[in-house]
Parts: sequence; structure tokens; C-alpha cells
Amino acid sequence: MSSILEVDHLNKQYSESDFALKDVSFSIPYGSIVGFIGENGAGKSTTMGSILGTLHKDGGSVKIFGEEMNVEKLDIKENIGVVFDNIHLPEALTVLKLGNVFNNIYEQWDQETFDHYIDLFSLPRKKKISGFSRGMSMKLSVAIALSHNADLLILDEATAGLDPTGRDELLDVLRAFGKDQDHGILLSSHITSDIEKIADDLIFIKDGTILLNVNKKELMKQYAILQCDKNEFVHIDQNLVITHRKKGSDIDVLVSDREQVPASIKKKDFSIDDITLLLMRGEKV
Repeated sequence: MSSILEVDHLNKQYSESDFALKDVSFSIPYGSIVGFIGENGAGKSTTMGSILGTLHKDGGSVKIFGEEMNVEKLDIKENIGVVFDNIHLPEALTVLKLGNVFNNIYEQWDQETFDHYIDLFSLPRKKKISGFSRGMSMKLSVAIALSHNADLLILDEATAGLDPTGRDELLDVLRAFGKDQDHGILLSSHITSDIEKIADDLIFIKDGTILLNVNKKELMKQYAILQCDKNEFVHIDQNLVITHRKKGSDIDVLVSDREQVPASIKKKDFSIDDITLLLMRGEKV
């Protein structure tokens, strides 16, 4: 078994909306961190909710640890750590009391690990959670997710509300967790530089459809963004073109193999942000 999470042809339709997940398929290998990238409403949270069973899927298969996901299988749920942007913690409690609550919820709750992350994240133990900033609440949610011996983390905007120092601190923790060959992470963030720092693979989603699923190193080394005019565009092998976007008289083109592009066509320096913008704003051939 090489994947900690396998999603196969996942479909989800909302009756009150035109939005739908359309045949979403991907996997997370053991010992890897997968970045999930898309705009608001692209389908990231819907995909995560469908994986976890908090949303009813209309079709497809979700396997976690090699087993079909079932919300009634407590052993699977125990081994998944979850952080959602909209998770609501009991605001009347302090961190001290919260540990006791989760000790009764999770069979594998590890108070020593929880205390370690509370200290690492410099969270106050006696302050009510109602007084926590958004960034502090996200750190607390991550501490909880890491304290019941979970092997799979599913994190939706876990770095939201954190300052650069706090984000680096959290990313270091996630990087260390993801390196363990028994673990895996699915991480979404609007801050693509965070994903770029720690992810092994990248999934780009738009309008409920996966546009690109690629290894990060392969993307940065083999792919290219070209800048050309319409006459040069027709000389590019269209099988290489992932997406393109017209900008005045120029065309920006994302291709899957820079070595197969005519040398006369300009190749631009690019970041994950540039790739994301082109995929979200561009068109297929």
C-alpha cells in the first residue's frame, strides 16, 4: 500500500448551486505533503469535506489507510487530524481545560504531545479561547490535530491569520511531520509561498475540476511559462500546452516540457504564484 489517501472519481453536486466536483481523483503517498491550490469556491473545502464524510459525496471512492472511508469507523477517524478554517473551539474553556475535554474524546490523546505544541506555539494556558486571535486559534487547532497520534493531516487554510514568523514556525512542524514515512498531509492555502516551501506534490483545482496534478520539483524544472505572439504560438506542439492566456498582443503559455519548445520562444522566470494565476485565468487550447 503506497498511498495513505486515495480519491477516485469523486463527485459532489449541490442542489441549490451550479457548482459541482467533477471526477476529482488524486492520491497522497505515504511520507509526502500535497499542496491543494485553488481560488475561493474552486472546490478545495468541498473535496476535503467529502473525503472526511462531513459532506455526502454523490459518487466516487475515498480510501484512507487502504480502507473505504466510513464516518462510523472510529479507528480511521482517530488517525486523521483535521484543521478547517471555520472550526469552532469551545470559547468558554482555557487550554488547560481543553486538554481534559479531548482526553475524553480521543482514545489516543497524548497530553504530553499537546503540552509540547502549546509551549512551542507560545499559547497561554489560562486564557479563555474566546480571547484568542485568529492566528492563535489556528495554532491551537493544529496542536490538537497533532496530539492524538494521527497519521493523516487534512489542513484547510491552517496558516491563515498567522504572521510570517508564526507561519514559518508552523510550516517547520508540518514539514517534520510529513517526512515520517507513516504520515501524509493534504494542505490547502491561499498563501502559495507556504505550499511552495513544504509540498512535495501540487494539485490545482478550478470550478470543481483538477487542472494539474504534478510533482513540485518536476513542475519547476521541466515545465515552462512562455511569452509569445500568435505566430509563435502556432509553432508550439499543442500537446504540450496546459493552458494559455492572452495579454494584449502577447500570449502567456504554460507547457509541460520546456525542452520541446522552439529555442526562439521566450521562457519566463516563474513561481508557483505565476503558475496558479495562469491556470486560474487561462484557457485550454
